[in-house]
Amino acid sequence: MTLTKWWPVGAAMLVATAVTPAQAEDTLKLAIGQRGNWDTAIPELGQRAGIFKKHGLTLELLYTQGGGETQQAVLSGSVDVGVAAGTLGVVGAFSKGAPVRILGAQATGAADFWYVRSESKLKAIKDADAATTIAFSTNGSSTNSVVLAFLKQYDLKSKPVATGSPPATFTQVMSGQIDVGWSSPPFGFDAMDQGKIRIVAKATDVPEVRDQSIRTLITNVRALQGKGDALARFMAGYRETIDWMYSDDAALKAYAEFAGTTLPVASRIRDEFFPKSLLDPDRMAGMDVIMRDAVSFKVIPAPLTKAQLDELIRIPPRK
Repeated sequence: MTLTKWWPVGAAMLVATAVTPAQAEDTLKLAIGQRGNWDTAIPELGQRAGIFKKHGLTLELLYTQGGGETQQAVLSGSVDVGVAAGTLGVVGAFSKGAPVRILGAQATGAADFWYVRSESKLKAIKDADAATTIAFSTNGSSTNSVVLAFLKQYDLKSKPVATGSPPATFTQVMSGQIDVGWSSPPFGFDAMDQGKIRIVAKATDVPEVRDQSIRTLITNVRALQGKGDALARFMAGYRETIDWMYSDDAALKAYAEFAGTTLPVASRIRDEFFPKSLLDPDRMAGMDVIMRDAVSFKVIPAPLTKAQLDELIRIPPRK
């Protein structure tokens, strides 16, 4: 199921017109989950490349430990846009009357993986028992929903635990506080190469995850009403940045510098873990399955209606 919501005509027209000097001063504040990931680096890389400036925007970037923190920053009004908020958490907040709206899909499918220390007896996530602790970032995040999907798919009784960012999670796994950690490329590659950890599951091991927009770009109602033209231009710059990231190796160099990694690793991350289709912001895929899971995981009491989904999903049209 694919859903989009057309933007107000006036705001959409602004995307196609020349940016005026007054617009050049527009600033948007962003909360972004997981600094250094390829898929969350779009605002950073686009700003470095001058793409958002071309659309009359300056971005102020705040990095969080996960989708739950990102969503809270948006709901409080301290930022205008949240990047990589878990869709289940957004749906749950909206159903309770929170002033949150979806600007676009942030990730359809996921490159996240779960790992154990090399000496662990676990060979796969399905071997986890009731005593096993399994990490996710923050409550309401996409990693939270994937762990719940693991429990459901393999009928596990294991305990999900919020552990924060990949570095914080790694510390907890290596110190024995957590049995199964989570990460996203590039974090964890060095430890794997050194034989310290082993992958026991990937988000894509859950078939439904591959076809779901499990993370979103979100805004709040106040920003939507007061900064609609700037948000539409943000989405135009966001799309243009994605196109650049997959067509110009200068983007790989910029990402390697930003993430503190090498050019070969940057290329591996993009080409092996993040197909361009994963970052398509223009379609919220698998919403029927997301609604079913949201009810099953008791995030919402009943699926959102079409009218509610139309109100929630407010993707500016591509120009």
